[in-house]
Amino acid sequence: MLPSHPLITDPTWTFFLVLAVILLAPLLARRVRIPHIIALMLAGVLIGPHGLNLVARDRSFELFGQVGIYYIMFLAALELNMGSVEHYGRRGLQFGLLTFLIPMGMGVASAHYLLGYGMGTSLLLGCVLGSHTLVTYPIVSRYGLGRYRSVVISVVATAIAIFLALLTVAVVVGRMRPDSDWQYWALFALKCVLYGAFVIVVFPRLGRWFLRRYDDSVLQYIFILSLVFLSAALAELAGLEGLLGAFMAGLAVNRLIPRTSPLMNRIEFVGNALFIPYFLIGVGMIIDIYILVSDWRTIWVVTVMVVTATLSKWLAAEVMRLTSKGGRYSCMLMFGLTNAHAAGALAIVMIGTAPGIELMDGALFNATVMLILFSCIISSLATNYGAQQTALRETTLAENQGSFHGKCLIAYSQEHSVAAMTQMAMLIRNPYIPESIIGLNVIFDDGMGENRNLEGQRMLEKAQEMADAADVPMTTMNRVSTNIASGILHAMVENECGEVVVCLADRATEKPKPELGNVIENLLTSTHREVIALRSIVPPNTLRRVLVCVPEKAEYEVGFYKWLEHVCRIGEQLDCRLDFHAHPDTLPYIREYMRQKHSYLRSDYLEMPRWSQIMKLSSQVDRDYMVVFVTARQGSISYQKRFDTLPLTIHRYFGQTSVMLLYPDQWGDPQDTMSIFAPNGRAVNRQGVLLRGLFGREGTRLSEEE
Repeated sequence: MLPSHPLITDPTWTFFLVLAVILLAPLLARRVRIPHIIALMLAGVLIGPHGLNLVARDRSFELFGQVGIYYIMFLAALELNMGSVEHYGRRGLQFGLLTFLIPMGMGVASAHYLLGYGMGTSLLLGCVLGSHTLVTYPIVSRYGLGRYRSVVISVVATAIAIFLALLTVAVVVGRMRPDSDWQYWALFALKCVLYGAFVIVVFPRLGRWFLRRYDDSVLQYIFILSLVFLSAALAELAGLEGLLGAFMAGLAVNRLIPRTSPLMNRIEFVGNALFIPYFLIGVGMIIDIYILVSDWRTIWVVTVMVVTATLSKWLAAEVMRLTSKGGRYSCMLMFGLTNAHAAGALAIVMIGTAPGIELMDGALFNATVMLILFSCIISSLATNYGAQQTALRETTLAENQGSFHGKCLIAYSQEHSVAAMTQMAMLIRNPYIPESIIGLNVIFDDGMGENRNLEGQRMLEKAQEMADAADVPMTTMNRVSTNIASGILHAMVENECGEVVVCLADRATEKPKPELGNVIENLLTSTHREVIALRSIVPPNTLRRVLVCVPEKAEYEVGFYKWLEHVCRIGEQLDCRLDFHAHPDTLPYIREYMRQKHSYLRSDYLEMPRWSQIMKLSSQVDRDYMVVFVTARQGSISYQKRFDTLPLTIHRYFGQTSVMLLYPDQWGDPQDTMSIFAPNGRAVNRQGVLLRGLFGREGTRLSEEE
């Protein structure tokens, strides 16, 4: 006999019990090898009013649950690559229509002919089956597939399906209103347009202004969370659902929060640690499993709804797989992401059972609750299996090791540049190398090392805090040397570093001589590795466009694909546009590499026959732009005499713009080891000799030559 009243009513013990469930449920799920989402929902069933009745599903669960579902939708939009959305947007629209219309049609037919409901109730039930919630998205995120093609298509399809479902519900319910006329619908359309325009136009500008002005981590997090709930509240005022508003907020600020930024790590941490588990536990607490043995009518309704929902969503994913020529694991992934019913289904049922409408009865409400349980279990298993198999098959050993080897060394010299240099290193680093970032402070041994040691320690501590906040492994070191450049070089050799990031003096504030300085000059003459000199005017995460200036014959340099991959990582993480200004003979190789490895990035290819044309770019740049000058060391193939005056050019023409001077790898003999992506997809060497098998899958270098 279950207790009629909750055993625990004290808020402290209630919160402790919830934390214990959040802690223990995933551990038990790992033991029995089921997704942790299922474990959290079943735990909610166990401790809820329809289980052991340990706690009541009070307002706290409703509040945290609401935050949790908003968090899921917000994170799904935030982790999208906007370039991928533009690239796969048409596919997402196609799948969104399929995953709504097929379940909608089958749901209306089954409700009308098998369950005997009227057309109004059948339409609402069809909307319940046509909508879905990204409950299983955290599984995909844990496998690192948030930007995978099938995931992007499914997320876009989710927004479309939810919008169509809620719009249909609004039409069905609106027709029952006494004031339902053309003026009512015109006002509804106007409110939706104004809401969408406000979020798309105002939120990015407001977010960019705030993140530039305030660097306090707590303020930034609260600000972003405020935007999410403001968007959700405005969506409800417009007649839409708040979860659609949370998704819109994520799209609006997507480009302001890089994947590897500390702010992104905080957002994910708080959501995955508290709000999302709270939502899943709260969903479990409304499920009454005794319904399955108490009422034959409800059992029949549950059976029809679960079978129809699962079959229709699977059919939509299968049709999408056939039309897009995808694999079976992609189909499984899309089905798993779009089969779960939770917040959207509950919202529609609540509308259908509201006083004055009453299109749905208690049997449909109970059946919808059971649909939530079964659909989430099926979706969790399908998503986990599809994500696991996709991750295994889409990632080769060579890709796990990274396209280019070597850690990234950051040589700090000025305290004001620590944040920008650390953020940039986190963007370009090789994520598959353990402790891929090393922070270095070299103390000049002139007898006054104590003060410099304290200053250097502060810089390293600040950098370490930023890396820890972004959950990026980082090693820091202090060393004393009679020559700064020698200290950096020794650290590069000892730690097997592939590139070094140094500070390019800010001409606008310090006004030194327009020279690179002895440290950078010595580095360039003493190492063959990539050297990156950075001057950041605005925080890297607020950049909107990157202009890449590439000299003639740059494709013949050994480090051509290494620096190109680094630039692509910046574009991918910041989701900003890349403009390549290069010689007409060089552009085809850049375009082919981008087509093969980064086709989803937003990029433009502009001809720049002469290097002297870089001065014209000064009229095109803005404060939130960054100009990357790909240059070369003296004696290399692409070296030009004009490179010697680059510091003066930057000082005169790009004084208020973020600048990166990039010196590519010069390892080995460029004439013998150079290889390029030819426009026809084949690899050739400098003499034009065809190289058989020089490139494997997506540009993996091999050594076999014909």
